[in-house]
Amino acid sequence: MEWYFTVLVVLFATVSVLFLLWLFLIAPRARREAVRPFLRSYAHRGLFGGDVPENSLAAFRRAAEAGFAIELDVQLSRNGEVMVFHDYTLTRMCGRDEKLSSLDAAELCTVSLAGTDQRIPTLREVLCTVAGRVPLLIELKGESGDTALCPALLSVMEDYEGAWCVESFNPLLLRYFKKHAPHVVRGLLSTNLIREKKNGSRVLNFALSALLLTFLCRPAFHAWDQKYPHRRALRAGLRLFGAASFVYTVRDGERYKAFLNTNSYPIFDGFTPD
Repeated sequence: MEWYFTVLVVLFATVSVLFLLWLFLIAPRARREAVRPFLRSYAHRGLFGGDVPENSLAAFRRAAEAGFAIELDVQLSRNGEVMVFHDYTLTRMCGRDEKLSSLDAAELCTVSLAGTDQRIPTLREVLCTVAGRVPLLIELKGESGDTALCPALLSVMEDYEGAWCVESFNPLLLRYFKKHAPHVVRGLLSTNLIREKKNGSRVLNFALSALLLTFLCRPAFHAWDQKYPHRRALRAGLRLFGAASFVYTVRDGERYKAFLNTNSYPIFDGFTPD
């Protein structure tokens, strides 16, 4: 039986080492003082509603004037301009069955948002509108290993004097910032992709849902789907390592206050907080 006991000891030691290595790899690297300016609630895609569409200059202007930090989405046009738009296609917001990435910026800037007089803005236009009045939480869109968006974003943000940070579901995009712009505060978005996303690789969706790829980017904060709070890696990042906690999408004033009381910072829409 000695051999059996030896095998158990070796197995236990191996698992323990791997677990400790995993904990080391997912530990956030950013200093807490670097994250502190971003610990506040965010207007999801601007302060939109009524005749003011999401991710529009009007929505961003309204949020900045009200003093709310802003969450927004960026992706590249066909000619490499950083555009502010959430969906990969124009179908939902613009009634056109085309991918945003298939059109040049000049044409995209003429496309109406939800039938209003607002157009799809470039990030440069948004920066001029916000003018550093409130922090920006910039979501990097992208579902592949293509990181072209990252240097394009850094180029646009180079001379911007306001506070800004980045977040993404894609750890490879965040990894670019970890390697090439480590001073930029970065956060990992997550949800249960097994339930929320029916297409794509189930293995990859499981890995992203379980935060198994967190070591690629070592985020300073987690932005998590309020519907799925009970994940071990998420709890480890938030409680064990003290990563900042952002939660989305909060559409109720009571839940908004409850999250703030637990130091989880809401990304909200559908109402205007007091």
